[in-house]
Formats: sequence, C-alpha cells, structure tokens
Amino acid sequence: MTAPDQDPRAARTRAGLCEALLDECSRRPLAEVSVAAVVRRAGVGRSTFYLHYRDLEALAVDACADVVRDAVEALHAWRGTPSPASPPPALLDFFEKLTEHADLYRELLWPSGGPLGQVLHRDLRARSEAERRLVGAPQPELIASAVAATFTGVLADWLHDRIEGTPAEIAGQVWPLLIALHRVPGA
Repeated sequence: MTAPDQDPRAARTRAGLCEALLDECSRRPLAEVSVAAVVRRAGVGRSTFYLHYRDLEALAVDACADVVRDAVEALHAWRGTPSPASPPPALLDFFEKLTEHADLYRELLWPSGGPLGQVLHRDLRARSEAERRLVGAPQPELIASAVAATFTGVLADWLHDRIEGTPAEIAGQVWPLLIALHRVPGA
C-alpha cells in the first residue's frame, strides 16, 4: 500500500488546493480567503481540505513551499569561490519571481518570523550546515544559523518595505553579507 504522503492522488489534491489558494490570493489578501472559496475553486469537498490541512495558513505555507526551495537552491547555486561582487543568477531570479505573489509572502513571512519564515530558516540552516560539513568548514552550526537568520530577516524586511531596492539591488546587497558570514575568522 502506498503511504499517504506518496499517494499520487493525495499529491494531486494538495497541488490543486495550493493552486486554488494562490489563485484566490491573487484576488484578495489571505485573511479574506475562505476554505469554502478554496475548495470550490479546487473542486474538492471541505472534508478533503481538512484531511490534508489543519487550516488555511497551513495550506498557504505549503503553497509557498516552492519559494523556500527556490531560496535554498538560489543561495547554493554557485561553485568554486563566490565573488561578493556578483550574486549567482539564480539569486537574482529568485528575487524577481517573488513579485508575483509578494502579498501572500508578506502575510506569511514577517520581520519577526512567521510561518513561512520558520520554514525558510529551518531549511536554509539545514542546507547551509550540510554544505559546511561536507567541505569540513569550521563551526557549521553557528555559520548556518547566521546565514539562515540573515537571509530570512533581509527577505522579510524587503517584503515589508523596511529595506528599499529592486530585486537585483537586494540580491546584490544580501549576497556579500552572506559571503562575509562564511569568511568570519575561525569560521
């Protein structure tokens, strides 16, 4: 028997719910979206929704999970010695793509954390720590934590207009900060 998380039907249902939520959020803020509107748009029943998600926020975090994966990949999309002067193209693309659902990301990623911020920090920290351990870099836990906190905080502040800049400007500003953290003496 297929595990529920590996069941292709369950994956299709979750994908449909995520798509429906993103579509609803393109029309109005998450706080104004109802479970009824999402299930109607997805073509599933309310009980099906609750079989997969405890509430709309959990669905929204799942629907935005791609942004977390994209962020983690963008920050690790380089090989060799990174140059502080030029962020990887994947990082520039990441910031450009955020504008499509910026309002929803803003609702889920706050300067003080938020549900999407928690997921981003956790996943980015884990990837950064694994990368540092792989190359034998010192203090993998400390530097990974600092990288995750810095990136998550800058991203949240940018989304909330606490830091000004175009996507290219913010990518160019955060990249040297992250490199500097990796180059901390003793780290």
